[in-house]
Amino acid sequence: MAKISFTKGNGTGNDFVLVFDPNNELVIDEKQVAKICDRHLGIGADGLIRIVPSKDVPEGEAILAEEPNAYWFMDYRNADGSIAEMCGNGIRVFARYLTDRVGVQLAESETLHVGTRSGVKDIQRNTAGFVVDMGRWRPEADDVLVKTNGMDVPRPGQGINVGNPHVVVALASNEELKELDLNQLPKLNPAPEYGANVEFVVPNEPLVANGVGRISMRVYERGVGETLSCGTGIVAAALATRLWAGADAPNHWIVQVPGGSCGVRMFATEEGEHVGLSGPAELTFDGEYEL
Repeated sequence: MAKISFTKGNGTGNDFVLVFDPNNELVIDEKQVAKICDRHLGIGADGLIRIVPSKDVPEGEAILAEEPNAYWFMDYRNADGSIAEMCGNGIRVFARYLTDRVGVQLAESETLHVGTRSGVKDIQRNTAGFVVDMGRWRPEADDVLVKTNGMDVPRPGQGINVGNPHVVVALASNEELKELDLNQLPKLNPAPEYGANVEFVVPNEPLVANGVGRISMRVYERGVGETLSCGTGIVAAALATRLWAGADAPNHWIVQVPGGSCGVRMFATEEGEHVGLSGPAELTFDGEYEL
C-alpha cells in the first residue's frame, strides 16, 4: 500500500490533516479522505488539506490570472470527503505549515497569497498568529427556518455567504446555547441546494465593550458535524450579529467558540467591504499513513 506523510494541525481546535504534495502526485479519493478523518479508524480530523501548486489544479488558471504570486493552492476536503470552497481556520494552519515547514518567508509587513476554490486569499502575520482577508461577503435574502434538537421551536436564520454558505441563528441565552444537541444535522427550511454550515449565536452582556462586539457561538459544519471552531462560521456569525444590531454596531468583533476565540474585522476597500479573520494556528505532530 502507498504511504503518505502528513502533519496534524489546528486553529482554535478546528483540526486538520495536512498533506504536502509539491509535485501533484497524490490521488486521495472521497472514501480515503473520510477514512483518514475518522476519529476511530483513521488519524482523525475535521478536514483534510492537500498543499499543491496552483498551476497543477483545475482552478489554477483563474487563480493565477487573479494573482500571479498565488503559488500554493489549498485543496480542502470536509471530513466526509466532500469538496469545500474554503476554511478560515484551515487556511491559517496552511500558512503555518508553509512558513514553518516549507520555508516560505512571511515578514510582518508582507502578504502571502493563497489559491482556494473561493478565489485568492491574502494572509499576514499578526500577534494572534495570522490574519486572513476573507474577501467580500453578502447576506442572503431568503428566509430560512432552522430546527435542531434542544430548540423548542424552529428559529429564523440569517443566510451569509463568505465564499461558502452559512445560516446564523440567534439564541437568547448561554444556557440555551449549551442545551443544543448538535449530534444531528440541523433541519433547514427551505434546504439549500448544496447545504450550509449552521451557527448558533448568543450575544455577550453587554454586546459591545470598548468599541468591540462580543458573541459566543457553536457550529454544525456541513459534511463534518459539530466542531470546536469554524473560521468562516465565526466570520458569518459576526456579520449576522452586526446586521441585527443596526447601523451603530462596531466593525470589530471577538467570537468565542468551544476551542478558543478569534477576531473579526470589517473594512472598506475599493471593490466593497471585506472582512478579516485573525487567530492562532498550530502544528501538533507528524506521521505516516497507509492509504
